Amino acid sequence: MTNAPFDPVAAFVPDEIRRTTTPLLSAIAAQASQADATRSIDGDLIASLKASDVMKLAATRNIGGTEASVLQIGRELEAISANCTSTAWTMWNHLAVFHLFVGCLGPDHQDLLHEIVDAGEWVCFPAGAGSGVTGAVEGDVVRLNGRGAFSSGGRYADWAGVAFIVVDEAGERVEPLDIRFTVVRTNDDGVKIDPTWDGASVRASATDDIHYTDVVAPLDRCVQWFGANRAEALREVPVVADRYREDWVGLSDVWLAWMGVGLARAALAEAAAEIRHRKSIMGKKMVTRPTVQVNLGQAAALIGAAAATAETACRQVDQRIDDHQPPDDADYLRQMALSTSAITQLSDAMRLLQRCQGGNGLREGGTFERRWRDFQAMPLHINAHQDRVHHQLGRFVLGEELESF
Repeated sequence: MTNAPFDPVAAFVPDEIRRTTTPLLSAIAAQASQADATRSIDGDLIASLKASDVMKLAATRNIGGTEASVLQIGRELEAISANCTSTAWTMWNHLAVFHLFVGCLGPDHQDLLHEIVDAGEWVCFPAGAGSGVTGAVEGDVVRLNGRGAFSSGGRYADWAGVAFIVVDEAGERVEPLDIRFTVVRTNDDGVKIDPTWDGASVRASATDDIHYTDVVAPLDRCVQWFGANRAEALREVPVVADRYREDWVGLSDVWLAWMGVGLARAALAEAAAEIRHRKSIMGKKMVTRPTVQVNLGQAAALIGAAAATAETACRQVDQRIDDHQPPDDADYLRQMALSTSAITQLSDAMRLLQRCQGGNGLREGGTFERRWRDFQAMPLHINAHQDRVHHQLGRFVLGEELESF
C-alpha cells in the first residue's frame, strides 16, 4: 500500500477528524467554481444536503436531530468552506437560524420543529438592514406584508423566519410596540423570493430579499420577539433543551470563525503547493526567497492561532451546555470577541498569502481570487463585525449598560 504524500499544511493545522459532511465534500468542491459563476448552488447538491444528517446537526435528539456539539458543527462548516464557501455560508445560516427558531418558538412548538427536522427542511431568516414587515391580527390568523432582506440560503429554503410589527386595521402600529416572530413556508401564497443578491463575496449564497404580500400565518404560531434582549430572555424562558439558551448570534460568530479557518487553510495549502514549483523573475526558485518563506510561515502561524481561538470559544460553549449553565453577558461577549479576533488573524493571513503569490501567481489561475472575495464577507458580517463587537465589549469592561445589539 502506498502512503499518501506528506502534507505539511495539514500536519501544522490538523484536519483529519470524523465529519458528517465527508461523503459530500467532493461534490461540494466539484461545483464551487460553477456556483460562483452562476450565483446558484448545484440543485443536486442541495437535494443531497437536505437528505443528509448535515441538516440536523443543530437539532437536539428530542426534536429528531443529531445534537452535534458546537465544536463539531464548527469543524463541519470548516470543511465545507474549504471546498465552497457559498455552500458553507448557506449551511451556516441554516444551522444558526434553526437554533434561533427553536429558542424563539420553544416547547409549545416542539412538534413543528420535529417535523422540520424529520423532513430535512432548510430554514432562513431575512431580517437584515432594510427589512420591514407588518402583521395585522385577524381572528386566529395574522396577515403579513413587507420585505425581509438578506435571506442567505432563501432560494434553497423551505421555511422563512419573520419578525414583524403588529399593526391595527388602519395599518398603524399598535402601542405599546408589539413585535412578534413566526415562521412561514417559502412556497406559501404571497411569498416571493427576489434574487437581488449581487455581492462580490459568496455569490451563490442566495442572500436575496423575500417579499410578503398578504401572507397568512396561524396566530398560535406567533410568539413574542426578543431580538433586542435575546441573550437575557433566553436565560429565563422555557426551552426545548439547554443548548437553546445559547444566543444564536454568538454561535454564528464561532461558526463563522471556523469557516474562515477552512477557507484560509485551503488557500495556504494551494499557495504552498503552487509556489514549490514556481520561478520568480530571473529564474530564481520562489521557495528560496526569504520573504516568501517568512510570509508563508507567518500566515500559517496566524491560521493555526485562529483555529486554536475558535476551538477554545466552542469548547467553552459546549462545557456550559454540558453543565446546564445559562450564559451571562460576559460569556456572550467572550464568544463574539474570540471569534472576531480569530477572523482578524485570518484577514492578516489572507493578505500575506496574496502578497506571496504576487500578480503573476494570481494571473496563472488557482482558486485564490475566489477565496479572497469570499473571505471578505466574514469580517463585514454584522454579527462578527469588529466595530460592533469591540464597542459592546468596551462598554462592558467600563461598566456601561450594553446596547441592544
